[in-house]
Amino acid sequence: MDTLSPKFRVVAPNLYGYGNTTAWSDTKTQTLSDQAALIDQFVHNQNDITIIGHSFGGSVAMMAALRHRDRVKRLILIEPNPFYLLAEHSRSAGYKEAANLRNVIKQNGDIGSWEIAAEYFADYWNGEGSWRAMDELRRTKFVSALKPNYHEWDCVMNETTPINMWKAKLPKNTSLLFSENTVTSILELQALFRSKIPQWQYHKYAEGGHMAPLTHPHIINPMIEEILSSTPTKDN
Repeated sequence: MDTLSPKFRVVAPNLYGYGNTTAWSDTKTQTLSDQAALIDQFVHNQNDITIIGHSFGGSVAMMAALRHRDRVKRLILIEPNPFYLLAEHSRSAGYKEAANLRNVIKQNGDIGSWEIAAEYFADYWNGEGSWRAMDELRRTKFVSALKPNYHEWDCVMNETTPINMWKAKLPKNTSLLFSENTVTSILELQALFRSKIPQWQYHKYAEGGHMAPLTHPHIINPMIEEILSSTPTKDN
């Protein structure tokens, strides 16, 4: 936000369970539409909006852009994770990775073994040994921040919007950023989007992996700024 705020009006809403946004209730299965509804208040009476989202935030950004397609002119997705699309198109290796991670989070979350879930999550997204490298304070914060992820898996595994709907309804000015050395599940999603929605713009970066927006902002932020500063193509 600090990088973009001097040039653009930036709003960064928190999803369920983060910041001052309430945690999700265990009595209802969470959907992408539930999360995207949090953005409704920010787009009211606004036009020419750009939505930026990373990972799960990228999946929510897609749904928010679908809900407000008349107001959203541009979408920037950094390794979005709508894993249900892999199941639809039988890309089994990446889907299996995602399903395994989901199962670890759900099963250990159910019994309160959050450190086990956190180790698997950290090592999957950040690389083997990432959890062991954290000090105790960092681990405690990581576990706390992970808990909303329990419900987010329902969103990205149970969504039913077909890829042809995303192709037809999301902005032509959609940019997808991805790492050359990211995990298989994300690489397969990127390949699927590229094959099914070739009119989007695809940008790859060499360093940082999936968590590059957090660990390598000096790479990601200039890419975002360049996209925001370019002239958008008119949708047909």
